[in-house]
Amino acid sequence: MSKAFYSIHAQGFVRVAACTPRVATGDPAFNAAETLALAREGHARDCDLMLFPELGLSAYAIDDLLLQDALLRRVDGELARLVEASRNLAPVLVVGAPVAHTARLYNCAVVIHRGRVLGVVPKSFLPNYREFYEKRWFAPGYGITGLEVRIAGQTAPFGTDLIFEADDLADFVFAAEICEDVWAPTPPSTAAALAGALILCNLSASNIVVGKADERELLCASQSSRCQAAYLYAAAGPGESTTDLAFDGQATVHELGVRLAATDRFPTGPQMAVTDIDVERLRLERMRSPTFNDAAVAAGRPEGQFRRIRFAHKPSFRDVGFERTVDRFPFVPDDPARLDKDCYEAFNIQVQGLVRRLQHTKSQHLVIGVSGGLDSTHALIVAAKAFDLLGKPRADILGFTLPGFATSEGTKSNAWRLMRALGVTAEEIDIRPAATQLLKDMGHPFAAGEPVYDVTFENVQAGLRTDYLFRLANQRKGIVLGTGDLSELALGWCTYGVGDHMSHYNVNGSVAKTLIQHLIRWVAETGQFDAEASETLLSVLGTEISPELVPADASGAIQSTQARIGPYELQDFNLYYITRYGLRPSKVAFLAWQAWRDVGHGAWPAHFPDDARNAYDLAAIKRWLEVFLFRFFELSQFKRSALPNGPKVVSGGNLSPRGDWRAPSDGTARLWLEELAANVP
Repeated sequence: MSKAFYSIHAQGFVRVAACTPRVATGDPAFNAAETLALAREGHARDCDLMLFPELGLSAYAIDDLLLQDALLRRVDGELARLVEASRNLAPVLVVGAPVAHTARLYNCAVVIHRGRVLGVVPKSFLPNYREFYEKRWFAPGYGITGLEVRIAGQTAPFGTDLIFEADDLADFVFAAEICEDVWAPTPPSTAAALAGALILCNLSASNIVVGKADERELLCASQSSRCQAAYLYAAAGPGESTTDLAFDGQATVHELGVRLAATDRFPTGPQMAVTDIDVERLRLERMRSPTFNDAAVAAGRPEGQFRRIRFAHKPSFRDVGFERTVDRFPFVPDDPARLDKDCYEAFNIQVQGLVRRLQHTKSQHLVIGVSGGLDSTHALIVAAKAFDLLGKPRADILGFTLPGFATSEGTKSNAWRLMRALGVTAEEIDIRPAATQLLKDMGHPFAAGEPVYDVTFENVQAGLRTDYLFRLANQRKGIVLGTGDLSELALGWCTYGVGDHMSHYNVNGSVAKTLIQHLIRWVAETGQFDAEASETLLSVLGTEISPELVPADASGAIQSTQARIGPYELQDFNLYYITRYGLRPSKVAFLAWQAWRDVGHGAWPAHFPDDARNAYDLAAIKRWLEVFLFRFFELSQFKRSALPNGPKVVSGGNLSPRGDWRAPSDGTARLWLEELAANVP
């Protein structure tokens, strides 16, 4: 099983290539040779599926030459040679060719694998406007089902009702459409997706004009998102006739709306966009989306209208590397422009949520505990912006520092600096006398001078802080603003009930710890507040994450949250893939290993400090994933079952029982831990 862990096929991936070979107008022998050369390269790169352009064997822009019998016969002969050569190649090849059937000519996708023509799919919608005259040569394929065609010396299924499925590689299920089909209001790929195809292939010629590349990108991204599929697109490239048109060779691969790979445009030679598609995730995404199934029902259950063409793919299940980038921080985009946009939206979602709650409660004040750490800092600036929008004085925000037995001067100083800079009403209540009395009343050893720092010692402080805040809210006609974040809720790193678990409204409950630091930096750098406040915010970013409930040890080391429950950067990764997509733990470990094993591999978010860039080996990834699984599935669901209200901010980022996540409070983590242990070396 340890070897299978490193195999993309065992982990639910299929390697695909969108190809743009060189082409010669009206020269099938040259074109077949170029196609075969790329096919052999794809075989060497362990591709499973390779897509080629529309009419690639004849060339697209050859006009009336398409109706020359000599050319059509030569295309069929070259197809036969390509089919024979494919016997020694692993990839499924999807090539474009003109194909005759019952005295009609069709613009077709020919699907070839290991010496067999699996099927032939005609183009449904023929463009016949502006520069396009396809109806001059071709018959439309729309409505053709259940037929066969004689091609390359074989008899093969023919029609728009074909889905191709590997018998021996789960979720390797694909369908094909051609160029204009995706421009139509009802692309054939939509019906194919509703019938079960997870990979959608578009063989295209598509001449280029200014702005058209963006249109293609939009269509491919949209179709992959709407169909919850991967969408491969390969357009004609170098060598097509430029009598009246030009071609740019655009080839892309999208998955769930995200572009995974693309070739350079306007190439002078052949190219391939190669990437690994997560077909397992696509299947799981459809399972968790009832709307997708409802659409299939509304469309008359297309799975009953398609023929499933099965084939033996014969995957080796060996380690063939990984042709895909996995973001280290699924809640934090690497692209600076996208990160800026996400921060703008996240911050304003939080602000708007709080504005509405304040309007509804008609509260005179907002009460918040300010520790000087990341979470309370961010909640405070959300509150300040909300009060600004409401036209309420920030002095009506009542900020309290509540120092306990381990509060550091650094965090308390930051808390005071920020409250003063924002102009909120700031007060301090030392909870140590009350905590000492409570511990004494309980007979706790600490009250007798013994250095016992157990969970009771910690929770007495956490509970008192929240108790004070609620009573202060009663006294001063306010509501308590929660500060705990999504990552803490996932791990149960919060004190239940009258503790940091509870508030009247929590703006951070749907925001991961790894995102909060970027939100604070965005607020500072975009000038949401004055220079003094922004300077203080940047100072907070350097603070060690700690609950500050246990005094520093003899060496001066403070209580570290991440040493106890794991690095938040790993735990946020685990949280995202387990709750958002329902992936099995071993696959989450595989993805984490790909993302985190090498500091120098892949991009980092903007402004991420060099000295904070970590790498983790598989042993560390497995260890902290075990911690996550136990804490998430078995230890802490009862806390999430009783969460206060708060706005959903990011996809895959809400554990409210009224939102994205519902689970039994008395569940067990055994199944997930056993899956991890059995499948990760």
